[in-house]
Amino acid sequence: MKKDFGAKPYLFPMPTYMIGTYNEDGSVDVMMMAWGGICDSDTVALNLEASHKTVANIKARGAFTLAVPGIDTLSESDFLGTASANKVKDKFKRTGLHAVKSTRVDAPVIEEYPLTLECRLERVEEEPYGLRILGRIVNVLADESVLDGEGKIDAEKLNAFVFDQMRNGYYAIGKKVGDAWKSGEKFLK
Repeated sequence: MKKDFGAKPYLFPMPTYMIGTYNEDGSVDVMMMAWGGICDSDTVALNLEASHKTVANIKARGAFTLAVPGIDTLSESDFLGTASANKVKDKFKRTGLHAVKSTRVDAPVIEEYPLTLECRLERVEEEPYGLRILGRIVNVLADESVLDGEGKIDAEKLNAFVFDQMRNGYYAIGKKVGDAWKSGEKFLK
């Protein structure tokens, strides 16, 4: 038997991504988000409320970075998703994380995050639920520590975590359990 919960945003897993931008004074702003992801081979979609400082920064600079945080930065990442840059001006500085300027877009790259997409703002769409921000991926940066022997990104080495909004928890991910486009081949026969 199944239990009804009504209309809730209960989909699992929800990704955890870190949006990096610069404030008007050049200081770093980073926020955690879970509502968004890849929407085309070179495009990401961020679903955000217009009131976020990050949204103003993206509009002003025309760029952002989108990073995958690892479990080793879970506390810092959670804080960056909890504290508002509209109220806590030095929130990034408080974490002790380090940023360098992207060489491709006007946004910061957080050194402790192992995988970062450098994105150029393509479009801001107003939707009934808030804003959808579309960004064009101009480059992907990956720390050598997350590469396999062939130089490809190894998802297990990312030590990423996802968000569970049903019980407000974070869960580790990374163990490979199958091969895409091969694990179901038996049903093609």
